[in-house]
Formats: sequence, C-alpha cells, structure tokens
Amino acid sequence: MNQTKFPDRWDEERVKAVILHYDEQTEDEAVEEDDMTLADGTQSVIEIPKELVPAVRELIARYQQAHA
Repeated sequence: MNQTKFPDRWDEERVKAVILHYDEQTEDEAVEEDDMTLADGTQSVIEIPKELVPAVRELIARYQQAHA
C-alpha cells in the first residue's frame, strides 16, 4: 500500500481543506485573494519557462527550510 508523503506541517486534513477552499471559491473571490497577495509587498509574481518550475520550487523549499 502506498503512503502519501506530505511536506512538513502538512497532512491529509490540511490538503483536503485547501482543495475545498479553492473548489468552493468564486472567480471574484479568487481575484480578490490574488489582489491581496500582490498588495502584501512580501511576494512577487514572475513568468518563467515551465521547464524551470521544478528548480524554482526546490530553491524556494531550501530557502523556506533555512528561514524556518
């Protein structure tokens, strides 16, 4: 039997809650959430080639571990 491996501080319940949040979110709510995130000032949005996504995710994970 395969057992799902979750990132630190994540479990099946948290994953289901996130999925439910986005499944029930209206388009207007999604836009508002995006706007609030961008207004935060601590985040940035950039376009990168899809083939670089795994490397960027790994870099972010290492950064988060070092600053946890």
